[in-house]
Amino acid sequence: MGKAARREARERLKQQRLKEQQKAKRNRVLIVVGAAAVVVALVVAVGYFVVMRDRGGGDVELPPQALQTDGSVVLAEDGASAPVLEIYADYQCPACKQFETATGSAIQEMAAAGEVIVHYRPVSIFALRGEPLGSNSLRGGAAARAAADAGKFVEYNDVLFENQPAEGDAGFSPDELKQWGEEVGIDDPAFAERVDAEAEVADRFAQDYAPELLEKAQGELGADSINTMPVTDLIAWGDENGVDSSFLDDTYVREILESTGAVNGRYEGENAFQGTPSVYLNGAKMGNEMYSASSLRSAVAEAEPGEPQSTPAEDAEDGGDGEGSGGDAGATPSTPPSADAKE
Repeated sequence: MGKAARREARERLKQQRLKEQQKAKRNRVLIVVGAAAVVVALVVAVGYFVVMRDRGGGDVELPPQALQTDGSVVLAEDGASAPVLEIYADYQCPACKQFETATGSAIQEMAAAGEVIVHYRPVSIFALRGEPLGSNSLRGGAAARAAADAGKFVEYNDVLFENQPAEGDAGFSPDELKQWGEEVGIDDPAFAERVDAEAEVADRFAQDYAPELLEKAQGELGADSINTMPVTDLIAWGDENGVDSSFLDDTYVREILESTGAVNGRYEGENAFQGTPSVYLNGAKMGNEMYSASSLRSAVAEAEPGEPQSTPAEDAEDGGDGEGSGGDAGATPSTPPSADAKE
């Protein structure tokens, strides 16, 4: 073999070894990347498992849910001796949806296990905020109250938050509200009738009544006074000053407004109601730990048994005196608003 042939042979061998080295390097990189991907996937899977375990997952057989005379709903096992978790929420409130998403399932699981008595108190902090916030909030709250008549408040509560309109968007239309009722098993025609009637009242409140009331109040009371007045006090002032609220009589919209006003007088100091969601454990206001199911579970486990501050509507219908341990008696309309109330 000549020199030229030997040089060509060496060059071919060199190129072959170079290709083998490059191939080996690529294989090492692929192995490392593949291993890293497996680790990442494992971490994600474990994280998902932990989050789902923390939130509570899957369907749970709900304990009895009892309508109260003030329109609120208590979810608890019969005869349960457990701490009371009182939840104030507005169905248009994004933070309320965050709370519901993070802890709703865990709360229901604890109630089903007899570990907590849950007291749901829907309110409307957006009632005077104009369209569409005000009417969205009131339509959602009134529809949830109507679902309570059918014994499906908790299921309907979940669906409302799942379908919460974006802040600033119109939503919770009567057709949607009625459809969601069917989805959770409400087949009583009275529910659909009530939803339609209450939607008209909510729209009238947000579109006509609230602007008139606020304009008059700002001229005579000033913005500072208005901002510190519970909504029911402002409505009462309006009645005394020519802004008639009688169209709200015997409606669930009024119940929601009265519940919103009542909480302002129920708690004070460090427990004062300042917005939604507000969650109280045996009357003590919770902080950010309420957004963590595991922290909420721990707080409930450490709390003493309590009693809901309300009277079951069933007891009042059976001849009770309407006074619960907290004296929260209220109207419980059983039929849709009259035609006069809607006009």
